Amino acid sequence: MAPIPTSPTPPQDSPEAYVGLDADGAEQLARSRGWTTVRSLAPGSIITMEYLSGRINFEVDENENTVLRCWLG
Repeated sequence: MAPIPTSPTPPQDSPEAYVGLDADGAEQLARSRGWTTVRSLAPGSIITMEYLSGRINFEVDENENTVLRCWLG
C-alpha cells in the first residue's frame, strides 16, 4: 500500500510581523522565510476561503503599497 501523502509544513511565522511593511518588502521577506505562495489582495477583494498550506495572504493598501492585514492559508 502506498504511503498517505502529507502536506508540507508551512513556515513557523507570525502574520502580524508583516503588517505595516511595504508590499514588495513583505513579499521578499515571506519568500525568504519559506512561503511558497504569496498572495496580495486589494481591500474588499472577493476570494475563496480554501486553506492552502504554504500560502500567506496580504491585504495591501493600493495607494500606500502597505500591508494592512495578513493571514495564512
